[in-house]
This record gives sequence, structure tokens and C-alpha cells, in this order.
Amino acid sequence: MADPRDPRPLTGEPISLDLLNTRWAGTPVNDLLADPDGYRIWLSSVGLAERCPADQAGLAAVREARDALAELVEAADRGHDAAPDGLNRVLAHGRLRHRLGAAGPERTAEVDEPHRLAAWLAADNYLGLLDQGAHRIKACAHPNCILHFFDTSQNGRRRWCSMALCGNRAKAARHYEKAGR
Repeated sequence: MADPRDPRPLTGEPISLDLLNTRWAGTPVNDLLADPDGYRIWLSSVGLAERCPADQAGLAAVREARDALAELVEAADRGHDAAPDGLNRVLAHGRLRHRLGAAGPERTAEVDEPHRLAAWLAADNYLGLLDQGAHRIKACAHPNCILHFFDTSQNGRRRWCSMALCGNRAKAARHYEKAGR
């Protein structure tokens, strides 16, 4: 559940896309990760406040992960491939440890430095989304929106980050265009 202090228009996406969505439309572009306070809010919104230190090193690590994710997702939006080097650098700092526990299989993320956990989890999540279907990672269709979402609709035809925000804006614009003719 999103932290009530979180000012972003879209929260609750998988952690990799939620990290991408820490930048949203505005003049200049809004950036939740502009300072450590915003980083604390993001950690709280994605449920990592108790697991990850909200320090300058962690903030730098998630910015690096966000930049790597943005490069890959924006290239895919344009129908191009991007080099995975940036994401692979983030992933190189951690791994999943698998074991069989009393309640069944357990997976634990391990990172070489604690401040890298949030960044690594976001990068690992992106790989999981790719496994589910790269075509479901989408940019909002509204021309003024820069947010991304994971399309979980049955038919895969979701177009807007939020029907209440961008979808309604687009419908209203079409209505006024028709009415003005």
C-alpha cells in the first residue's frame, strides 16, 4: 500500500515499474528520488522501509537501477533493443538464495552491500516481468504522460496508466474535439 505522503499519480505497479514511475510528467519533470526524503517515501510505498537503509548510498543505487530500467523500457517502447549492461551491473550485486524450508520453498535475496537491496530487487523484478511477457510492459498512451504499467488485463489491451487520470483526459479531449466541430 502506498505511503500517504507519496505524491505520484500512479503507485502499486510491480517494483521495477514503480521505480520507473518515480519520475512523472511536469515542468520540470517531477522526481520523487530527487532527495533522501523522497527515497524514504518510495521505500515505504513499495514495502521496503524496514529492509533497506534510506541513505545516500541506497538512493544512488536505486537511481542507477532506474536509469538502467528506463534505458531498456524506453528502447522497447520505440521498438529497439538496448544494451543490458546497466541492468546487469545492478544485478551483479546480488543473487537469490534458494532453500527448502519447513513451509516449502524459500527464496531470499542476498546483496553484497545492504544499500543495494532495493535496486537489486527492482532489477530482478524486471526480469520476472520479461518472463511473464515483455509485451505487457507498456507506456501510457496519453501523449503527455511518461508513466509505465504492467498490463494484467485478460486481452492485453490496456492503454492508460490510469483510466481515472489519462484515460478520462483522452476521452474528454475527444468529446470536446467532436463538440467543437
